[in-house]
Amino acid sequence: LLVVDDESVLVEILKNSLERLGYRVTALTDPQQALDRVTAQPEQFQLVLTDMTMPHLPGDRLVSKILEINPRIPVILVTGYSERLSDSRARELGARALLMKPIGVETLAYKVREVLDKD
Repeated sequence: LLVVDDESVLVEILKNSLERLGYRVTALTDPQQALDRVTAQPEQFQLVLTDMTMPHLPGDRLVSKILEINPRIPVILVTGYSERLSDSRARELGARALLMKPIGVETLAYKVREVLDKD
Protein backbone atom coordinates (compact mmCIF):
# COMPACT_ATOMS: atom_id res chain seq x y z
CA LEU A 1 0.00 0.00 0.00
CA LEU A 2 1.08 3.58 -0.59
CA VAL A 3 0.17 6.22 2.01
CA VAL A 4 0.62 9.90 1.12
CA ASP A 5 0.05 12.84 3.47
CA ASP A 6 2.09 15.98 4.04
CA GLU A 7 1.67 15.60 7.82
CA SER A 8 4.51 13.33 8.93
CA VAL A 9 2.82 12.40 12.23
CA LEU A 10 -0.31 11.23 10.42
CA VAL A 11 1.76 9.30 7.87
CA GLU A 12 3.49 7.43 10.71
CA ILE A 13 0.19 6.67 12.46
CA LEU A 14 -1.38 5.34 9.26
CA LYS A 15 1.73 3.35 8.36
CA ASN A 16 1.96 1.75 11.80
CA SER A 17 -1.76 0.99 11.90
CA LEU A 18 -1.74 -0.64 8.47
CA GLU A 19 1.43 -2.62 9.19
CA ARG A 20 -0.14 -3.97 12.40
CA LEU A 21 -3.01 -5.15 10.20
CA GLY A 22 -0.51 -7.10 8.08
CA TYR A 23 -0.03 -4.77 5.11
CA ARG A 24 3.32 -3.76 3.64
CA VAL A 25 3.29 0.02 3.51
CA THR A 26 5.30 2.72 1.78
CA ALA A 27 4.57 6.02 3.52
CA LEU A 28 5.54 9.35 1.97
CA THR A 29 5.03 12.99 2.90
CA ASP A 30 5.77 14.33 -0.59
CA PRO A 31 3.04 13.75 -3.19
CA GLN A 32 5.46 14.29 -6.08
CA GLN A 33 7.71 11.57 -4.68
CA ALA A 34 4.66 9.30 -4.46
CA LEU A 35 3.82 10.02 -8.09
CA ASP A 36 7.41 9.29 -9.08
CA ARG A 37 7.24 5.91 -7.30
CA VAL A 38 4.01 4.98 -9.08
CA THR A 39 5.44 6.15 -12.41
CA ALA A 40 8.58 4.05 -11.92
CA GLN A 41 6.66 0.92 -10.91
CA PRO A 42 2.97 1.21 -11.89
CA GLU A 43 2.08 -2.25 -10.55
CA GLN A 44 3.95 -1.98 -7.24
CA PHE A 45 1.03 -0.81 -5.10
CA GLN A 46 -2.29 -2.55 -4.54
CA LEU A 47 -3.90 0.59 -3.11
CA VAL A 48 -3.14 4.28 -2.61
CA LEU A 49 -4.38 6.19 0.44
CA THR A 50 -3.85 9.93 -0.05
CA ASP A 51 -4.72 13.16 1.70
CA MET A 52 -6.71 15.68 -0.29
CA THR A 53 -5.07 18.86 0.99
CA MET A 54 -1.34 18.92 0.28
CA PRO A 55 0.96 21.64 -1.06
CA HIS A 56 2.19 21.61 -4.66
CA LEU A 57 0.18 18.52 -5.68
CA PRO A 58 -3.24 18.22 -4.01
CA GLY A 59 -4.85 14.81 -3.61
CA ASP A 60 -7.34 15.26 -6.45
CA ARG A 61 -4.52 15.98 -8.94
CA LEU A 62 -2.42 13.15 -7.51
CA VAL A 63 -5.33 10.73 -7.95
CA SER A 64 -5.84 11.87 -11.53
CA LYS A 65 -2.17 11.43 -12.40
CA ILE A 66 -1.93 8.03 -10.71
CA LEU A 67 -5.01 6.78 -12.55
CA GLU A 68 -3.52 7.95 -15.86
CA ILE A 69 -0.54 5.71 -15.13
CA ASN A 70 -2.49 2.76 -13.74
CA PRO A 71 -6.29 3.06 -14.06
CA ARG A 72 -6.82 -0.17 -12.09
CA ILE A 73 -5.20 0.98 -8.86
CA PRO A 74 -7.79 1.69 -6.16
CA VAL A 75 -7.44 5.02 -4.36
CA ILE A 76 -8.89 6.17 -1.04
CA LEU A 77 -9.02 9.93 -0.50
CA VAL A 78 -8.63 11.29 3.03
CA THR A 79 -9.80 14.71 4.15
CA GLY A 80 -10.57 16.71 7.24
CA TYR A 81 -12.85 19.08 5.34
CA SER A 82 -16.22 17.43 4.83
CA GLU A 83 -17.84 20.55 3.41
CA ARG A 84 -15.42 20.54 0.46
CA LEU A 85 -15.51 16.84 -0.40
CA SER A 86 -18.31 14.30 -0.39
CA ASP A 87 -18.36 10.58 -1.20
CA SER A 88 -19.89 11.31 -4.59
CA ARG A 89 -17.31 14.01 -5.39
CA ALA A 90 -14.48 11.67 -4.35
CA ARG A 91 -15.84 9.04 -6.74
CA GLU A 92 -16.08 11.62 -9.53
CA LEU A 93 -12.37 12.28 -8.96
CA GLY A 94 -11.66 8.57 -9.43
CA ALA A 95 -11.33 7.53 -5.78
CA ARG A 96 -13.03 4.32 -4.66
CA ALA A 97 -13.73 5.69 -1.18
CA LEU A 98 -13.46 8.70 1.11
CA LEU A 99 -12.25 8.70 4.72
CA MET A 100 -12.74 11.62 7.10
CA LYS A 101 -10.05 12.67 9.59
CA PRO A 102 -9.58 11.74 12.33
CA ILE A 103 -9.50 8.11 11.20
CA GLY A 104 -10.04 5.34 13.72
CA VAL A 105 -8.12 2.10 13.26
CA GLU A 106 -11.32 0.07 12.85
CA THR A 107 -12.65 2.44 10.18
CA LEU A 108 -9.30 2.38 8.39
CA ALA A 109 -9.13 -1.42 8.48
CA TYR A 110 -12.69 -1.81 7.25
CA LYS A 111 -12.40 0.69 4.40
CA VAL A 112 -9.05 -0.62 3.12
CA ARG A 113 -10.35 -4.20 3.15
CA GLU A 114 -13.62 -3.17 1.51
CA VAL A 115 -11.83 -1.37 -1.34
CA LEU A 116 -9.32 -4.18 -1.88
CA ASP A 117 -12.04 -6.83 -1.86
CA LYS A 118 -14.04 -4.99 -4.55
CA ASP A 119 -11.13 -5.54 -6.90
